[in-house]
Amino acid sequence: MPIAPGSRLGPYEILAQIGAGGMGEVYRAKDPRLSRDVAIKVLPASFSEDAERLRRFEQEAKAAGVLNHPNVTAVYDIGTSAEGAPYVVQELLEGETLRSVLAGGKLSARKTIDYASQIVRGLAAAHEKGIVHRDLKPENIFVTNDGRVKILDFGLAKLTHTEERGLVTNLPTATAGTEPGVVLGTLGYMSPEQVRGKPADARSDIFSFGAILYEMVSGRRAFHGDSAADTMSAILKEDPPDLSVTNQSVPPALERIIRHCLEKNPEQRFHSAHDLGFDLESLSSVSAAGQPAAAAAAGISRRFARRGLGIAVAIALLALAAGYALGHRGSPAAKPASTSTLTYSQLTFFPHPVFNARFSPDGKTVVYSAAPAGNAPQIFSLRPDYPGAAPAGQPGMALLSVSSKGELAVLTRPRFLRHSLFHGTLARMPLEGGAPREIVDGVREADWTPDGSDLAVIRDVNGKDRLEFPLGKVLTETGGYLSNPRFSPRGDRIAFFEHPFKYDDRGSIAVVDLSGKKTVLSQGYGVEEGLAWSRDGREVLFSGGPDYFDTQIYAIGLDGKRRSAAQSAGGITILDVASDGRWLASRDEAWRDMFALGPGQEKERNLSWLELSYPVALTPDGKTLLFDEESGRVGEYYSTCLRQTDGSPVVRLGDGAPVDISRDGKLVLSSVPTDPAQLVVYPTGAGQARKLERGGLVSYEAGGFFPDGRRVFVCGHESGHAVRCYMQDIAGGPPRPITPEGTTNGLISPDGAQLLITDSSGGLNIYPVAGGAPRPVPGTTPDDAAVRWMSDGKSILIANHWWEVPLRIQKVDLATGRREDVAILRPGELTGAVQIVRAAFTGDGKSYAYAVRRMASHLFLVQKGE
Repeated sequence: MPIAPGSRLGPYEILAQIGAGGMGEVYRAKDPRLSRDVAIKVLPASFSEDAERLRRFEQEAKAAGVLNHPNVTAVYDIGTSAEGAPYVVQELLEGETLRSVLAGGKLSARKTIDYASQIVRGLAAAHEKGIVHRDLKPENIFVTNDGRVKILDFGLAKLTHTEERGLVTNLPTATAGTEPGVVLGTLGYMSPEQVRGKPADARSDIFSFGAILYEMVSGRRAFHGDSAADTMSAILKEDPPDLSVTNQSVPPALERIIRHCLEKNPEQRFHSAHDLGFDLESLSSVSAAGQPAAAAAAGISRRFARRGLGIAVAIALLALAAGYALGHRGSPAAKPASTSTLTYSQLTFFPHPVFNARFSPDGKTVVYSAAPAGNAPQIFSLRPDYPGAAPAGQPGMALLSVSSKGELAVLTRPRFLRHSLFHGTLARMPLEGGAPREIVDGVREADWTPDGSDLAVIRDVNGKDRLEFPLGKVLTETGGYLSNPRFSPRGDRIAFFEHPFKYDDRGSIAVVDLSGKKTVLSQGYGVEEGLAWSRDGREVLFSGGPDYFDTQIYAIGLDGKRRSAAQSAGGITILDVASDGRWLASRDEAWRDMFALGPGQEKERNLSWLELSYPVALTPDGKTLLFDEESGRVGEYYSTCLRQTDGSPVVRLGDGAPVDISRDGKLVLSSVPTDPAQLVVYPTGAGQARKLERGGLVSYEAGGFFPDGRRVFVCGHESGHAVRCYMQDIAGGPPRPITPEGTTNGLISPDGAQLLITDSSGGLNIYPVAGGAPRPVPGTTPDDAAVRWMSDGKSILIANHWWEVPLRIQKVDLATGRREDVAILRPGELTGAVQIVRAAFTGDGKSYAYAVRRMASHLFLVQKGE
């Protein structure tokens, strides 16, 4: 019997029924704890009495629950209703199944490759964990409204490590109507070994995928007979009709991939989804006419690439006969949205991080800044027609912009912040060389006017990010941060990114005119990096997407109409556009290695979970590490995790960027980066998560527990205000400000009476929680970043020259200012090591954890061809 709207299922409020099938009824529901809508699949009571169906349902939850990947439907929870019916809670998807999409006929080669690549990435993630889907079909593939593809229904999946042999009864059958939920059409996607009742492995999913891929490009099923027996016979003995009969525009390389998937003998198919994905992603751009086009650039995704992959990137070569480019795993296939195709020429070959790049006025010379070792930038110049780059100017400068007159805007004494951002002194210098002329301190980014006469700048003033033009005139500001300012060719507008959370690169793209009128063109991106105007000034080109591994280049007009300018498997960042329309673009790999030294250990241990782990806090005994995982595979809102420093398995508590763990280790404070953000307290043991009242806060930057574990402090900002720190009771009530605006990065003293704060100038000060005048920390400068209070409350740990790699950790006596070295955090290899992301220490300074962010980049010259 359907559940009525308004009813509760565990903690979830039922809103409406949205579907029903053989494996249960599906409802839209509200999770009041995190204020998000979810989908709940409930096994009907009549089925819950069936042991086999109950086993399949529980297996679905178990299989999908261990997967965290953008192309697999996320499972949040599992429970049992008051009537004894089991249910599983999943993410709510908006869109339609691939079956519905195919009802409109065959897909274009471009869209087929896009969807297929996403499906394969999801399969690869499942297969890595030993999970085989076994029921892959268009009904179990979902296409969201924003073009993301999700694999549904792992109800027939099983863990291959514990697979039982000969379970023929688990296979979907063709006896229509004899058992609820069994669909006759499922047979058309079964592998030969499944038809024979033999065990299924990853290659069985590849066969099913091949049948789906065939249908996507042809508009007809690969195997379909008048009866179940005919369909099974076709799967076992026949090949589907040549695609040349059904679709004249299928590239030969794509047809070969499909045939390779559909081999009858599993040994002759692709041996893994990774290998299949490699061939798909290496396909060249396909024009609207379906002909092989120019080669795509090879590269590695910034966020999705595993640490084990190599960082060498090679130019993909055009294979006219095969119709696809050769490269290593991760090579993108950039696909423009018009009849034009793109060709890529590699400009840099040493895998050091590239932070910025611009064309010179002649359009032939490329100027860029990179770090040969660590994060100390240096400016280089090169010409595409001559191999090798030459230094331009003295070391220790970061490039911001190149003017139409050949003058550089640079940062001197730059300090690395996050992503490709630096903070330093704005200066001007000739492209030909010479000493820089410094203009103003405290600048992060800048861009020249089209005539090369003046500069727009972005800088932080009293806790607010400002876009100024001319210098001192504020065009727009935010409590989050701004980035990538670019003047339009006419000089009447500036395009930029606006990010709600400090140094988190999700956000929106906007333009502001010189009177300060701001227009948001598009929003809701998980990643924004790289921005430039088209040469005619009618569109803004930018790189964006849901995650680093899934970015593409968009073109958006001032009316907000957006189109795809270049798609790729793996992501691409646009940096500049020349007067003749050529692009400068980069391909970057970025990852973190997280190390820890636990109590009694003599050697650091790598405790990284996925590719973007970083430590937040250690329990007082140094045995438990609270860390954040920002990999796109854990979902849109990051992941709050615990791990023992002895290397025990990871415990995932829930969504959010963790902030602190209570002194007794029983509670964790986390910030879920919704818009606006939400503070959540997770129990580390049994219990329910608790949301804290937001008040007027829209973002959080730092925070922690008071020693009593009943209160927290947070540093964040309200709309229209700069960041400051607040105190809040966990039991209830809104946050209450305890420091003035322009203060952040709070650390609470061991007795809970004082708050160590960083002010807007970067200085360290101690504020009494009960109120009163602050006092500066003696012996410290803005070059120091606070790490933690020592247990005695009489000294603190600081990171000296916090932007440097390696990083020196020192203890500072609060009475005398005397310094004492505690540790030097030193990654083994400095090439590509751009930042010590965060350091966490115990109160005695003996145990610690830190993460090293690494980055490897390559520049490409991108040209359009007809």
